[in-house]
Parts: sequence; structure tokens; C-alpha cells
Amino acid sequence: MNWKGVMPAITTSFSKDLQIDHGFMAEHCGWLLENGCAGIVALGSLGEGATLSLDEKLQVLRTIVGAVNRRGPVVASVSALTTSEAVAVAKSAADLGCDALMVLPPYVYQGNWREMKTHVAAVFEATPLSCMLYNNPVAYGTDFLPVQIQELAAEYENFEAVKESSTDVRRVSAIRALLDRRLEIFVGVDDAVLEAIGVGATGWIAGLANALPRESVDLFNFGMNEEGDKAFELYRWFLPLLRMDTTPNFVQLIKLVQAEAGIGNARVRPPRLELVGDELEQTRTIIRDALRSRPRNAISYVSLNGK
Repeated sequence: MNWKGVMPAITTSFSKDLQIDHGFMAEHCGWLLENGCAGIVALGSLGEGATLSLDEKLQVLRTIVGAVNRRGPVVASVSALTTSEAVAVAKSAADLGCDALMVLPPYVYQGNWREMKTHVAAVFEATPLSCMLYNNPVAYGTDFLPVQIQELAAEYENFEAVKESSTDVRRVSAIRALLDRRLEIFVGVDDAVLEAIGVGATGWIAGLANALPRESVDLFNFGMNEEGDKAFELYRWFLPLLRMDTTPNFVQLIKLVQAEAGIGNARVRPPRLELVGDELEQTRTIIRDALRSRPRNAISYVSLNGK
């Protein structure tokens, strides 16, 4: 498993009756890869995994594995209310041909370190697939501290990467100080990507890449190649959109960016609801202003319809 580069946490597209639009999702995966993304991460928070049944999750993974067709890794997010279900998802992901797992703490229950270690360890042990630990204390209320990540890394060989979404880039340097290159570190907060690269991150689980993959890949590469002026010029343009990844309604916001960019629709499953009224209009203004001033990239942009 090559844990490097920009890997979109792909959104789950819904039809008008809120059923999964597998046709669009297959197209979307191919388009993201054609625009430079390194792989696809499915069923995460942005993918509304909590609203999908187990059978729906497996259908999504089957669709994405087929669409990607080994052009890049497919990473299955493993999240559940119970450890037994998380293990079942992990085993099924392996059987379906996924290349790696992104392991989340259990939904709802905010356990102590002993409980959380037992939970993620059960998923690590369920398959030989390479595993990424997803640390997002803001969203899940469970914080995997750098010293705890070090403990897991010492015990589980297939634990190979961390998605660090604490919003504190000092965590990246703290993990690197303890573990050097034992783990790859991905930034999971869109508006902290350049800062995280500066202290050792080598990958980005990206949200806005669902709508703007070329700009996301360019931004990441400028940062990795230490092209500071180019990086900041693009970052300054991108930040109003990247900040949409850091609010409770980030799914609605990112799907709205997709819709405005002509890449899918804004439909979400309840309890989430689409934006309305002043909030919708204000957000559309921000998005449309950004799209009107969109940078002209040196590398040609591949549109979703192939034109």
C-alpha cells in the first residue's frame, strides 16, 4: 500500500429518492483519478457512512473497486456502533478487493484508551490489509494521543498510517518525533494541508477534492515540492472553500460545491438536510465567486463528461 498523495474521501451520491447512485459514483471515481488523485477513500464521514446499511456499504465498495480497476488503491472506511460490525465490514472489504482500511473509533460511544485500543486492534487483526487510524477528536470525542499511536504501531505491523484531524498540526510533528517514518501521516483537515506538510505530512484525505481535484493535487504537490509562492497563491484562492470542510454541516457544503461545479448533486440523507434560505444563498455566493476566479492550471483539467 502506497500511503502517499491526495486521496479524496468520496461523497456518496444519491438519486432523487435518496437511493445510492452507483452509476455516478463509478464515473466520479474515474474522474478523480484522471485528475491526479492517488486513490479513493469510501464510506467515511463525508461519505455519510452512518446513514448507510451494511448491505449498502458493501454495494458501494463493490462499485468503487470495479470502477477504479486497480488504477489506484481503494480504502474502505470502517466505522460502526459495535466492534463486531466493524470487524465484519473490514473482512467484507478485504473480500471485495479493497486495498486498505481507514479505521475509525466506534460511533456514539466515547470510550477510554483501553476500550478504544481493543476496538481498533480487533479491526487491525481482522485482515492483513494495510490500516490507517483515523483520529478526529473534534467529531468523535475520542482522541488517540501520539504516545498511544506509538503503542499501537509497536504491536500491529499492518498499522501503517494515521489520518490526523485534530486540527492541531503540532500533532503531526509530535507523531513524527516519536515514530520517525514508521507511519505515514495524512492531514484530514482541508484548511490545514500546507501547515501539515510543513511538519511532515505526506498525504491528504481531502474533502473539496470531490469537486476540485486538480486544484487539490496541485496545492498538495506545490507544498511537497517546497514551491512556497505557488502554494500560497493557490491556497489563498482555495481557503474559503477548504474551510467548508471544518463545520458540522461539511457534507452539505461540499456536496453543494460539487453541484455548483457540475459534479453531482447536493442531496443528503436525513438527519442531514440540504441548505435553504439565507444560508444557501450566502454559501452559493462564496462558491460562485471562487469558481469565477478559478486559477488556470498548467496541467489540463479533465471534465467529468470527458470534454
